[in-house]
Amino acid sequence: MVEQRAPHLVVFTGAGISAESGIQTFRASDGLWADHPIEDVATPEAWRRDPERVLRFYDQRRDQVRRARPNAAHKALASLEKQGFAVSIITQNIDDLHERAGSRRVLHLHGEILRARSTVDARMHYPLLRGGIRLGDLCDKGSQLRPDVVWFGEGVPHFSEACETVARADLLLVVGTSLAVMPAAALLEYAPLDAPCVLVDPEARALAPPGTTALEQPAGKGVPALVRHWRREGRLWLPETLLGEA
Repeated sequence: MVEQRAPHLVVFTGAGISAESGIQTFRASDGLWADHPIEDVATPEAWRRDPERVLRFYDQRRDQVRRARPNAAHKALASLEKQGFAVSIITQNIDDLHERAGSRRVLHLHGEILRARSTVDARMHYPLLRGGIRLGDLCDKGSQLRPDVVWFGEGVPHFSEACETVARADLLLVVGTSLAVMPAAALLEYAPLDAPCVLVDPEARALAPPGTTALEQPAGKGVPALVRHWRREGRLWLPETLLGEA
């Protein structure tokens, strides 16, 4: 007897899902870039020019992440995994809200704010269970520690792994992203031709690429609604009545 494979949901999440937990986004009018230009805090050049300013900025972000709590969308995805679905999450977010909700397979494309890494060996990571990073905090090779995040102008080390994951999807769920940041936005191109793709976002109809189904709802409403259908039916599908809502 051939063992039936669990349906594989690949979820690609962006800042919109974390915003509902109170984490500021970069692109909103009151977001992080309003007071902190990219070139001052999120580039290798900024780090070389003023590392103390960069560290202060990420300390503030880290405090914000620690205060935040997983929302209904994070929890719904974790519940689907607990029911036996294969759920792989690829996120542009550097927070740990997916993990705190209970998701076990989470790939962080842009790094993790609650880790530090060496400036001479990117393989050397250190958890930040409390506090932040200070000048003079060194890795085991004697080099200054930096935030374990991908800055503008740096490569995305896990992109190939993310592409391989998307290529194994039965359904691709995109949540809370403008699909404007490359190379992450190109992930959709690696999905199987027969794998449906749905975008959940308040502006989904304007953002959805051709061939993508738009669910114009915030993550905390749209994702749990989809998950309820999938858990009830035991399969991944796109309920037309739900997707017809604005």
